Amino acid sequence: DKAGSVSANAERVLPDARRGHYREYTVITRGAADRGARRIVCGGIAPTRPEACYYTGDHYASFSRITQ
Repeated sequence: DKAGSVSANAERVLPDARRGHYREYTVITRGAADRGARRIVCGGIAPTRPEACYYTGDHYASFSRITQ
């Protein structure tokens, strides 16, 4: 289980932030044999109170902000 693991923002699509700022969560894809491409990535100082969350359906190529 990789829920809450640090996302490095290696693609630099999300706003710049220090290492450890972003954490990723898999969006379960019914019938998929692996984790698939869908993720929610949240950023903030405290993982339990993120400043913003983003959704990607194409494995980090693009993001849509889903919460503020």
